[in-house]
Amino acid sequence: MARFKVGYHFFQQNSTMAELRTMWQEADRMGVDSIWPWDHFFPIYGDPAGTSFEGWSLLAAMAVDTERAQLGMLVTGNPYRNSDLLADMARTVDHLSGGRAILGIGAGWFQRDFDEYGYDFGTPASRLKALEASLKRIRARLDRLHPPPLGDLPILVGGAGEKVTLRLVATYADMWNTFGPAEAFGAKNKVLDDWCSRIGRDPAEIERTVMILDTRDIRNVDAYLDAGAQHIILGAGPPFDLEPLGALIAAAG
Repeated sequence: MARFKVGYHFFQQNSTMAELRTMWQEADRMGVDSIWPWDHFFPIYGDPAGTSFEGWSLLAAMAVDTERAQLGMLVTGNPYRNSDLLADMARTVDHLSGGRAILGIGAGWFQRDFDEYGYDFGTPASRLKALEASLKRIRARLDRLHPPPLGDLPILVGGAGEKVTLRLVATYADMWNTFGPAEAFGAKNKVLDDWCSRIGRDPAEIERTVMILDTRDIRNVDAYLDAGAQHIILGAGPPFDLEPLGALIAAAG
């Protein structure tokens, strides 16, 4: 089996700050390659009145609480923050972490976040149009920040829409994330390769990440690797049982 990266995507709902800090510090000690909160202001399953914490603030804390894992949002809701400010926030987290930050971003989809915080929900098409405009601004701002990021600060774009999202990945992203199952991931991966061919981008420049939510999928790692995955991210909510993560790390070799 080929070596692959392992990530852990945690859902910061219905948990305490102490539980979150214990979890990400332990995941880092276990040798995980990446750790990711989500960008939601409210629980998206279970008790809608449950506790929740803002993701970019958590990333700043994670940057000083951990030592080796890359850190990023999976994924930032683009409409929630000014694009230039987001680039500066990511650069700052990158410095706090010693160069380990990833700027993960997507169009946004959870309407309660938009409605309760006063953002215009719009339409899928308008949100994707805004995402492309933001990606251009983020790239431009990162080039102008002083000091610049310490690390590579890759941009990850999340999503699987074949007509627009994967074109944006091919054009602007260093990393891409979507969901399984393996067969669906493989089909989307080929569409991304086709977009790279159309615009003249080397597809090898884009790291392919996939999120799995069912721990039984850990047994299916070979299928994901055969489909083109390079970085497998296990998603989980509280209580944070890290045993499946350990199994995935062991499978990675």
